[in-house]
Amino acid sequence: MSGIKTVSILGATGSVGGSTLDLVQRSPDRFEVIALTAATRVDELAAAARTSGAKLAVIGDESLLPRLREQLAGTGCRAEAGADALREAAAGEAEWVMAAIVGCAGLDPVMAAIEAGRTVALANKEALVTAGSLMIDAARSSGATILPVDSEHNAIFQCLAGSTADQIAKLVLTASGGPFLARSRAEMATMTPDQAVAHPNWSMGAKISVDSATMMNKGLELIEAHHLFGLPADRIEILVHPQSVVHSMVEFVDGSVLAQLGSPDMRIPIAFALAFPERIPTPAARLDLGALGTLSFQAPDERRFPALRIAREALEQGGAAPIMLNAANEIAVAAFLAGRIGFLDIAALVEHVLGQASATAPRSIAEVIDIDAAIRQAAEAMTKERAA
Repeated sequence: MSGIKTVSILGATGSVGGSTLDLVQRSPDRFEVIALTAATRVDELAAAARTSGAKLAVIGDESLLPRLREQLAGTGCRAEAGADALREAAAGEAEWVMAAIVGCAGLDPVMAAIEAGRTVALANKEALVTAGSLMIDAARSSGATILPVDSEHNAIFQCLAGSTADQIAKLVLTASGGPFLARSRAEMATMTPDQAVAHPNWSMGAKISVDSATMMNKGLELIEAHHLFGLPADRIEILVHPQSVVHSMVEFVDGSVLAQLGSPDMRIPIAFALAFPERIPTPAARLDLGALGTLSFQAPDERRFPALRIAREALEQGGAAPIMLNAANEIAVAAFLAGRIGFLDIAALVEHVLGQASATAPRSIAEVIDIDAAIRQAAEAMTKERAA
């Protein structure tokens, strides 16, 4: 890699942000940290800014700015807060931006980075699920590069290696199946939040762990793949692969199938995006296929995991449907984690919300945020009715 790549990390105190910082700090001769952001974890943000030598630290919660400034006094790192500062961190001088802010809070800064023509490593699912067409169009206009960080989309990107859409027969997204892969519907009805977040392979936050248990995560990834790679839903397949070793595959028109394999460690896809088009070493465990012995695959059971069907229908419906899907799912998952609704109620509530979907596509990020807020309010009311 020639020269030093300047880097900003949006969502620096989360799992993906922390893994990105780990990789950056292992190669200080390759990367320079410009800006770090966090929503509310002010102490962790200040510590990361000090150890990384960041020039700018931004906390989303403006009430925490005095505390951030106090902790960064004398370091040379400027401390700011709020939406405008988040946009500055995203669209500032860094050439490479990790977009790892969770939820719709990340939409505006991600768009700012894209409109500024940056290379955006995208770990925020909501960005493409809710505003995919807007962001892809903006990237075409600005010349920005969007690099997927989700292990599945990153795997597909690696397998494609510049291939054009007419060379691709289909994309295959692999799914672990989560902790309830072998459970019946009757058993899933009694599952607790603790059981749902106990993922067998990956270490993730509670929300994404529940999404894995319902397999809604794979439905969201289907929508992401459609926007990233420009293929219709009927050319994107989902295949359950419990070992989480084959991260995704591409079948080409000549019958060849390429797959990307690796340990279930997010530092592998992050490193690929960080160093692209080159590669850098990571501390991830190396695969021992001999020790693994067998890799198994099976078609998903959409009767037991209806979230897959619901997400595909949202993509096909278009308009505001994917925004509604994402917003309703986030509210339903939060209600489940709080013990207010049952596990099977998550998909049922989302499907009920989608029955009211509008065909009108949003024309701006502001419209996306407005639709998202309205659906969250409606979904929250529904969760309270179910809990009553």
